[in-house]
Amino acid sequence: MLSPALPAHAPARNEDHTPDITALPLHIPLAVQTRDGLVESIHYGSVIATARDETVDGGVRTLLSAGDPLAPFYPRSSLKPLQAVAMVSAGLDLPADLLALTAASHSGAATHRDGALRILELHGLTADALENSTDLPYGPDEREEWLRAGGTATQLTQNCSGKHAAMAATCVINGWPVRGYLDPAHPLQQFVAATVRELTGERPQRTSTDGCGTPLFALTLRGMARAFGRLAAAVVTDPGSPEAAVGRSMTQHPHMVAGEGRDVTELMRLLPGAVAKDGFEGVQLVGLPDGRAVAVKISDGGDRARMPVTVRALEALDVDTAPLAGIATGAVLGGGRPVGTLTATDFAAAN
Repeated sequence: MLSPALPAHAPARNEDHTPDITALPLHIPLAVQTRDGLVESIHYGSVIATARDETVDGGVRTLLSAGDPLAPFYPRSSLKPLQAVAMVSAGLDLPADLLALTAASHSGAATHRDGALRILELHGLTADALENSTDLPYGPDEREEWLRAGGTATQLTQNCSGKHAAMAATCVINGWPVRGYLDPAHPLQQFVAATVRELTGERPQRTSTDGCGTPLFALTLRGMARAFGRLAAAVVTDPGSPEAAVGRSMTQHPHMVAGEGRDVTELMRLLPGAVAKDGFEGVQLVGLPDGRAVAVKISDGGDRARMPVTVRALEALDVDTAPLAGIATGAVLGGGRPVGTLTATDFAAAN
């Protein structure tokens, strides 16, 4: 779920949110920012690359591991393709562009907003059926355009509206109650949870609620890599499956998964067949057509290190990353001119 941080005066709750510092993940430096040769900032995190291998436990073989990829974490919006697989398995049948929007953290452009409305209208619903939180468009240009037109934060402009429209639609298809579709006990969410367990090969170690209100599961980077490898490979090996339907829609319509100017959209355009999805708090997943996959978690939740680390991991898998040069590093400016870079460390060298 990609959205601004919680408000400073969030409602008080009874749960104990004190972290157990004895159980902190053993992250390592994955990216550094330099300014005129001096390291200015360091981003810690964990990364894993896997390949499908049904002869080993869990169905995946580890190709690259750095940090603590077996520590539980919340995948946030990178769960959306898995949730979309569940909905297709439950009967959701959408044009490819709208199915890609179902798996999206969209920028809030007109095509995204109209797409969410199309999903609802196809199933006799209106925007009143949405139960996600409200927000302005996520994309800076889209947000500015929306505000100039007098727009305010709505459920439709919130970046998860495609997923929520599809969830309401899936309820209609199955005769499930639309109202309350976010309740973890709702048949839809029970079906999603079972699908996530099947795709990742893991039972969630904790559950929570994402920023948009959807049930959220604590998994490992290895489990998420397993799932994305299956989505991407299914397009080739099992083209009639729900996994293939979701993976194919994302690769065919990458602008619906994120938006213009977004690195996830660019990666899928530049790396044919790759199924990519980001998530808030520094999460990135990429599945490749041969079943290999990369999963990244940046420990400080910062977004800028996510893609450079991902590209470095793909490079370690001998993927041709030359087309990705534009998203593999970030320029550091001083007085309007480049004085440094944000780049991944050589974390793969230790493997």
